[in-house]
Amino acid sequence: MPDVTGRFDGARVLADLNALRSIGTYKSGVHKPTFSQAHMRSLEWLAQRLPDAGLAATIDGIGNVFGRTTKAGPKLLAGSHLESQNHAGWLDGPLGVIYALEAARVINSDPDARGAVEVAAWCDEEGHFGNFLGSRSYAGAVTEIDIDAARDRNSDRTMREALREVGLAGRERLHAEPGRHVGYLEAHIEQGETLESSGLKIGVVTSIVGIWQYRITFTGEQNHAGTTRMAIRKDAGLALARFCVAIDDSFPALCGQRTVWTTGRITLEPGAPSIIPGRAEMLFQIRDDDPNVIERLEAHLRRMAADVTAQGRCSIEVERLRTGVPATMSAAFQDAIEAAGADFAGGKSIRMPSGAGHDAQILATIMPSAMLFVPSIGGISHHWTENTADADIVTGARVFVETCRRLLAQ
Repeated sequence: MPDVTGRFDGARVLADLNALRSIGTYKSGVHKPTFSQAHMRSLEWLAQRLPDAGLAATIDGIGNVFGRTTKAGPKLLAGSHLESQNHAGWLDGPLGVIYALEAARVINSDPDARGAVEVAAWCDEEGHFGNFLGSRSYAGAVTEIDIDAARDRNSDRTMREALREVGLAGRERLHAEPGRHVGYLEAHIEQGETLESSGLKIGVVTSIVGIWQYRITFTGEQNHAGTTRMAIRKDAGLALARFCVAIDDSFPALCGQRTVWTTGRITLEPGAPSIIPGRAEMLFQIRDDDPNVIERLEAHLRRMAADVTAQGRCSIEVERLRTGVPATMSAAFQDAIEAAGADFAGGKSIRMPSGAGHDAQILATIMPSAMLFVPSIGGISHHWTENTADADIVTGARVFVETCRRLLAQ
């Protein structure tokens, strides 16, 4: 097979990424919540450029952008997402979309290349309205009832309202066509410091963690902060604080090597300095690529809650909000990434699990899938200071294009 990476243009990759960065700019990052004006402008920007890669562009009824071809031969699907977390980084998502666009430009224009790359930009990977709604819709895992129930976490706007406001109401949602693609490939910044700290250029993702999320509610007794003696208080806020410390004290003996847990939000009611909280709530998350580990930790969490409740001062309820099944990446695709890294990244690659969730874990339920990581400076992500060196971006893009060529040639 010809080395189609000879048509690769690293300067074009950087220019495309910076063009997207100029839409919805916030400091050195971006602010592009799902269905915001900046997000929709980014979708239109991509749709206008897909024909340059020999692809017909479609924005479907849930906000996914697709670039599809009529070219004969095997087809590889590649992409990521274009919306961002609030006031966050410029590469989380767009890097994978632009890599896919570059691969399509290079491979689809080469008459000697086998097959073609098709491009996808999945909507709402960042979860402003729900859990991977765009890629899950494509995989057939989102119903109309799910869309009716989805609400914007920032404004409580319904997804139906948002779709109507941005002109997508009534459009068909596109679904995967069985057998159309040999698989799915996604690139992303690492969002950690493993690659940078080890002097490596490419992460070959082996698996993507499952994410279990919980609402833990503490019910005590609201009362006056000045007249209620300490000995008789039923302070829900204090119960929550002690519970958080107990989690950190006890989980290490039960967790796996890469298990992480986070209390991401705490609310106290009524939330006044002169009132003892009668109710408190924490949103809690556990991540691991082994479901057995998370099940063990959840059982422990529920025992802890039962023990505190049995003491009679405050009651605790543990409600599971979300279960994300871990995904194993295709072994053959991992081999292709590693081989491409040997050719174009000096073999400076490592196989590693992903501690963050990605659309690839949804695509992995319906086709062979894989991910490629590039270094993150300082391991920072989900913040406007997120960045990757230009040279690392270009190296990653070249490895991505070569990986696509290898996968289509198999």
